[in-house]
Amino acid sequence: MKKVAVVILNYNGKGFLEKFLPDVLLHSEPVADVWVADNCSSDGSVELLRQKFPQVSLIVNESNGGFSTGYNQALSQIKAEYYILLNSDIEVTPNWIEPVIKLMDQDITIAACQPKIRSYYNKPDFEYAGASGGFLDKYGYPFCRGRLFQHLETDQQQYDDAIEVFWATGACFFVRAEVYHHLGGLDDDFFAHMEEIDFCWRAKNKGYKIMVCPQSVVFHIGGGTLPKSSARKTYLNFRNNFVLLYKNLPDNRLMKVFIARLFLDGAAALKFLLQGGVKDFAAVIRAHFYFYSHFAALKKKRKNLLQTKVTCLYGGNIAFDHYLWQKKKFTDLNPEHFS
Repeated sequence: MKKVAVVILNYNGKGFLEKFLPDVLLHSEPVADVWVADNCSSDGSVELLRQKFPQVSLIVNESNGGFSTGYNQALSQIKAEYYILLNSDIEVTPNWIEPVIKLMDQDITIAACQPKIRSYYNKPDFEYAGASGGFLDKYGYPFCRGRLFQHLETDQQQYDDAIEVFWATGACFFVRAEVYHHLGGLDDDFFAHMEEIDFCWRAKNKGYKIMVCPQSVVFHIGGGTLPKSSARKTYLNFRNNFVLLYKNLPDNRLMKVFIARLFLDGAAALKFLLQGGVKDFAAVIRAHFYFYSHFAALKKKRKNLLQTKVTCLYGGNIAFDHYLWQKKKFTDLNPEHFS
């Protein structure tokens, strides 16, 4: 057993495995063991792994429980000090593991960390899902160093310092195994999207740090399972964002944020409708109805969690800053708004 386990969750990603797994093996061994957990694929992924990649340890899940459940099932069977949850559509580079593990080894309070994420198709640019570290504004809107909403910056080494952030991307998520299991892993109810933000917030509520280590670089395609234009993705993003706020916000901020979000989500739904996105409009409405219909269960879940004031939360409204005040870059934001 090696200190590090790279674990790729696969669902009908045969093409990505053929394309990217050879480099994962090349640049991970002998530092890490490489695992693939298959979420009941029907595209021949399992047969490919058994025939062409016998050196990969394979876990076959009986059903597709999504990102959260798929990883929880797999990681319960893997022994290591560190897990790396790696998307199948990631191109890794030489020395992508060592700098992150070295950083985490130096501080046992670091629960999770991510490398710098750049775009596979536009390699000088940051990639949407993580860039150089994730943050959250006071209303729960996620953004990154290098990415505000859809605006992606070119990487000019402006975010090359390893700093504490609010969340690390699930696309390439380094996590201390002991902490992962202590916190109960990812929330199964999320299925997919924002489960890593919820995990990081729960870790921060327990006093842990979340970091970015830009000395490690990987390239991400993005949208490999659900395209960005998917109404299903819209539903999951709005639903899970509302749930993670309810689970993790301190009592003194909960009502203020929720009232504001009712108006903000209503505005977003109306914008979808006016742009012809009827399915996205309906997705926002369904996301809110999910919350109300599951309120009793969510209230019980919240009661069993710790909520406290945490660091790296942006005290401004990133939507107003970006769309109204035309702030396009992370460096345009007021540094005094970060807690």
